[in-house]
Formats: sequence, C-alpha cells, structure tokens
Amino acid sequence: MHNLSPPTSGRARVAVIGAGPAGLMAAEVLAQQGADIDVDVYDAMPSAGRKFLLAGVGGMNITHSEPQPDFLPRYGNRREQLAPFIRRFDSDRLRAWIHALGIDTFIGSSGRVFPLEMKAAPLLRAWLHRLRESGVRFHMRHRWLGWNEDGSLRLSAPGGEISAQADAVVLALGGGSWPRLGSDGAWAPLLQQKQVEVAPLQPSNCGFDLAWSEHFRERFAGEPVKPVVASAALPSGGMHNRRGEFIVTADGIEGSLVYALSASLRDAIAADGQAHLYLDLLPDWTLEKVQAELAHPRGARSMSSHLQSRLHLKGVKAGLLREFVSKEDFADTAKLARAIKALPLAPTRPRPIEEAISSAGGVSFEALDDALMLRALPGVFCAGEMLDWEAPTGGYLLTACFATGHAAGTGVLHWLSNREQQEEPLT
Repeated sequence: MHNLSPPTSGRARVAVIGAGPAGLMAAEVLAQQGADIDVDVYDAMPSAGRKFLLAGVGGMNITHSEPQPDFLPRYGNRREQLAPFIRRFDSDRLRAWIHALGIDTFIGSSGRVFPLEMKAAPLLRAWLHRLRESGVRFHMRHRWLGWNEDGSLRLSAPGGEISAQADAVVLALGGGSWPRLGSDGAWAPLLQQKQVEVAPLQPSNCGFDLAWSEHFRERFAGEPVKPVVASAALPSGGMHNRRGEFIVTADGIEGSLVYALSASLRDAIAADGQAHLYLDLLPDWTLEKVQAELAHPRGARSMSSHLQSRLHLKGVKAGLLREFVSKEDFADTAKLARAIKALPLAPTRPRPIEEAISSAGGVSFEALDDALMLRALPGVFCAGEMLDWEAPTGGYLLTACFATGHAAGTGVLHWLSNREQQEEPLT
C-alpha cells in the first residue's frame, strides 16, 4: 500500500467520493469558493457521470418548472429534510447554472426542463472541463474501501490498494440501482460499521411482477396501455390517482405510470404482503355513460364485439378485462361497467433494485446535521441518492442530487473555516 502525494503546503485537502451529479456539484462549490483547498474526486468507474449519461439517453430531463409549493411535496415524507437544500439551489438556480456552462434549456409542455439539445453529454463535457480548469483532480477506477486505522481513506486503484489523506470527505456514492454504472450500495456496511444509521436500500421508480396467464403474456407482452388512470392506496390514507400509460411486460408492468405509484405499491407489499392497483380503462367516460353503452342491445354480437363497438375497448385493454373479470361478471353489464372503471390488479413484488431507475433508503437524515455532515464522523459529509429519500421521475431526482451536493460542498467550507478558527493560537 502507498499514499497519494501530500497536499500543497498550507492547503486543505478534500476528497469527494463519487463522480455523479452530487459529487461533481460538491467539488465545484469547493473548487470555486475554497481559495486554499485542493479537491480530489475519486470514482470506481472508468469515467465520470456514467448514470447521468444514461439518464439522458431518452432526453435529458434536468429539473421541473413547477412552483415550490407543488415541487417540494414530490419528496414525500422527506420533503421537510430536503426543502432547505432545494430552496437554496432550486430549479431556477439550477437552470442558471446550466446556462453558465453554455447550455441552453427549454420548458416542455409537461413543465419538465430539458437542455436544448436534449442530451446529457454536452452538459457533462462542459462541466468536467470547467472543473478541471478550476483545479479539480480526477482519479478514476478508484473504489472507496473505507478507512485505515490512522483515519486515511482506503482506495482500490488499478495498481493496487492505496491510502489518501483528507481534511474532509464528501461521500456521494449513489443508491443501489444500476450497479453496473457504479451505484451498487457497497458503501452501506462501511458506514454501518461506523455506527451510521442506514435504511435498507429498496427499488424506487420500478416495475412490478404480476401473475399473467400464459395466453395474456404471449399475446400482449410489450403492449402499451393508454390512456388510463391508475389508483393505489397511500400509506397515510386516501388514494394516489394518476393518469398516464404503462407497458405490459412478460412478468408484470412497468413504465411512467407504474413508476409514479411505485412507492405506494412497494410499501403496501412490504406492510401487508400485497398491493391493490385499480385501473380506469376509460378515464374520459363516466360510470353512468359506460353503463348506458353496455345496456344497449347487442343482438347476436359477442360481448367482446359489443365492447369494441359501443366503448371502443379492444386489444390489450379488452385483454385486461378478460384476464381479471370472471366469466360470470363479464356477462353482467353492471359488474362489467364497474370493472372497466376500476379494474383490480394485484402486483406481487417490485422488480429487483438492479432494474430500478432509482432507489429509496440510504443514510438517515437523523444521522446527519443540518449541513449534511455525519454526526458520528465529523468532517464526513453525504449527498445525493445515497441519502434516505426518493422522488418520482420528471427532474426531481436530479434536482435533489444537485441541491444536496451543493449543500455538502458548502457544509465542508464552513466546517473547515470553523476548524481553522478554533485552531488559531490565542494572542
């Protein structure tokens, strides 16, 4: 084992572990506002921002334009903990920061904010260039392994294990989704060994397994179901209703509408062993209108033909009715109408965390102070998806990663400044 070169005399050294949005933002704050700070970024991957680039493949949704009274509730039961950080680095400030990189943005019809080119790569290239120009040093293929007995960082590097001294550390190691891109959750036991409270990592914004019949699976796997309104019970009571679309898979369901309800469904399965998801297959029709159309005489036509003729229900939607409505209820127009407006599905379990867009769980906010420093490890700060929060897609995930990264970097600056003042000799 060998040590990295010592920091420049008289300068503090900060190690940022993780080169995703949260870690890079912390590094930027430190490099631009810390005149006497050397910043080293370490990441296990060969290049920075791997998951960030993947998130931009279908169109880089960077944040959302909705006002904060609507924005903050997207973070569920962690809105109060995240609110101070997001207010200090909100979507407007985030857009201004992107513009300063030379990247224009626009607001889509849904209120989501995108780079003008809809790509993540130009933004990341410009950002990394600015960071390097600011003096940030990058160490790729360096996996964090914890701490040595003397408090130095243990790192697995291409040439073997090394140690690195740091006056402060920012951990921005991501959650547990997409492990092939670096977010594998391997950091959790390292912190738990230091008596840091870590909530178990769980899939978020994920698909769910559902027991299809072989006939339905073979005929409809891969088919989109749209438009529908889906409803799931909230843990706090009431129902979460959302309009949109989803995809039938060979094993269950996935897609934006399912992701939006995934936290409620996952928690219901964990608490009760089951979840109930209700689909309104004709969201623009009232129950009374559906009943009236079904009551029309159908003569010699089959009920399937009647559904297509009177209600325009066919394909996968008609297949869903056949899958979950008994033969007796299918022949009863009143019961069939109610099923069309509230078809019950029973997801059995969330898909594995490796397939999820993001993860829930992580470092508990109760283990952190108001500057995101670990109470059990002074000088060690946490940011990004490794914190215990979750949010739907739509720009909310990245916004919180940027905001907590900014907060962690700012926290390090204040902590180093206070430490220096405490170490000054009395005159």
